[in-house]
Amino acid sequence: MQLFFTEDIESGVCTLNEEESKHCVKVLRMGVGDELCVTDGGGTLCRCRIIDAHPKSCTVEVVERLCDYGRRPYRLHIAVAPTKNSARMEWFVEKAVEMGVDEITPIVCDHSERCTLKAERLDKIVVSAMKQSLKALKPATNGPTAVRELLRRPFDGQKFIAYCDGDNRTPLHSAYKPGSNALILIGPEGDFSPEEVQLALAAGFTAVTLGESRLRTETAAVAATAFFNLIN
Repeated sequence: MQLFFTEDIESGVCTLNEEESKHCVKVLRMGVGDELCVTDGGGTLCRCRIIDAHPKSCTVEVVERLCDYGRRPYRLHIAVAPTKNSARMEWFVEKAVEMGVDEITPIVCDHSERCTLKAERLDKIVVSAMKQSLKALKPATNGPTAVRELLRRPFDGQKFIAYCDGDNRTPLHSAYKPGSNALILIGPEGDFSPEEVQLALAAGFTAVTLGESRLRTETAAVAATAFFNLIN
């Protein structure tokens, strides 16, 4: 199955943008009558047929709509401190989207090494990973958010904070109830500050550990994403 992304699939006919059209017609050599799948990232997968194989504006007609395609019965929100090396953060985003995540929030912490990200580049990575893994739901990617602000926001589900040091941490697999919505905080290389941990605990977060190994930020975030997808 070849999956393409477009921002408009509401009507019975839609036109792929120039980049998607070029990939479809020039790279994959698809032509009139060939079938492909299209999504707008909103959860609907459309089986379509090409009616105009223009390399800059390929037009397709919708043959079948599959609503809530691949939707999971739980939501996963990963809030992670951006890494000093932006490529590592981009690697995490790509792998998280491929495995399955609903929302990603870069958090700014007391020990943060980076506070900004290239939103446009990150969005392209999300779309590419969504198509690669044949998903119809595009995860939300938020702008950098102060961790203290995120702690104050309501969340309908279980809330976790993963950090390196501390005796009162529960293994994530013991703390999480399968099927529940989950929000997990992953700190920077310097870890969360003691004050941030205390604020999280006061806000109803459960302190958890991802295992005995001390993981890099992006590795911990990928490990958490993999855990929630596996356990469910």
